[in-house]
Amino acid sequence: MFGIFGKKGSDSADGGVRVIAPCSGRIVDITEVPDAVFSGKMMGDGIAIWQEGAEVCAPVDGELTLIAETKHAFGITTPEGVQLLVHVGLETVELGGQGFDVLVKAGQKVKAGDPVLRVDMDLMHDKGIEMIVPVVVLGDDYQELSKENLGSTAERRSTVVASIKK
Repeated sequence: MFGIFGKKGSDSADGGVRVIAPCSGRIVDITEVPDAVFSGKMMGDGIAIWQEGAEVCAPVDGELTLIAETKHAFGITTPEGVQLLVHVGLETVELGGQGFDVLVKAGQKVKAGDPVLRVDMDLMHDKGIEMIVPVVVLGDDYQELSKENLGSTAERRSTVVASIKK
C-alpha cells in the first residue's frame, strides 16, 4: 500500500503538517485500536478516533491518492509528500462498499475538513462493526509525529489530532 500514492496538508506554523480530526469522537493512540495491524503499527504510526456521526472529512490539505474499491478507506498525500491513510471502521472491507457513500474522486484535491465519505452508522451498528477510524502516517519518511489531544473528544473539522514534521 505504500507505493500507490502520488507526490502531492495543512501547514502548521513550524512548516510541519497539522492533522485535523476527520470525524468527531474520542481520540486514542493507534496502539489502542482493537486490530493488530493498526495497534502493532504495521502500516505506520498515528491516532484513531471512536467515530460519532456519519461524515468523514479530509484530515489535511492534499490530493486523494486512493479511495478503496470497498469505499471504507482513503489515502491522501500532502504537498509536502506526507502520506496518510484514513480507515473507517474495523472489518468494514467485508461489506464490499455497503453503507458508504463516497463524496469525492481519487485524484481530486481537497482541503482539510472537506467531506470525503458518508457512513450509514445505523447499518454499522446493526452489523456490530466497531466504528473506530485509524489515521495512519504511512512509512517513516518524516522527522517527528506529535500526537495531540489523546483521550479527549475531537470535533470533526477543527480539533488538531497530530502534527508531522517532514
